Amino acid sequence: MLRSALSRASCLARASLLETASRVPAATVSRNVSKHSTETDAELDARYEAYFSRNDIDGWEIRKAMNDLCGMDLVPEPKIIIAALKACRRVNDYALAVRFMEAVKEKCGNKQKEIYPYILQEIGPTLKELGVNTPEELGYDKPELALASVYD
Repeated sequence: MLRSALSRASCLARASLLETASRVPAATVSRNVSKHSTETDAELDARYEAYFSRNDIDGWEIRKAMNDLCGMDLVPEPKIIIAALKACRRVNDYALAVRFMEAVKEKCGNKQKEIYPYILQEIGPTLKELGVNTPEELGYDKPELALASVYD
């Protein structure tokens, strides 16, 4: 009984909304869906570098900024990566630093053989200073329990 009453009410509400929408002039229906950023690449780099360089940053904020960076269509500049690694060191989260390095490697996409060695060359002294190993040094680039391909 209640189900049928709710379904009738939803049908009436849907019908009234459709009628209302059809009476609205077309000029008022348009809206700005996209908000274009006017931030330059240098400003973005400076903003993230300053964010990671804060002394009061905590692990959640580091993860949030790293997640935001991974969601963007870009490979972070080495100075942003260095600031992020130092932030990981300040909160004493070695695992987060290694996972971020894995994410940076994945962000290189199909240009990995060109971009990733450059990034490692630029951040190498910082990795040594902080004592952070790359995923390749830890063996994370090779699956542990993978079977040999039958096609090879």
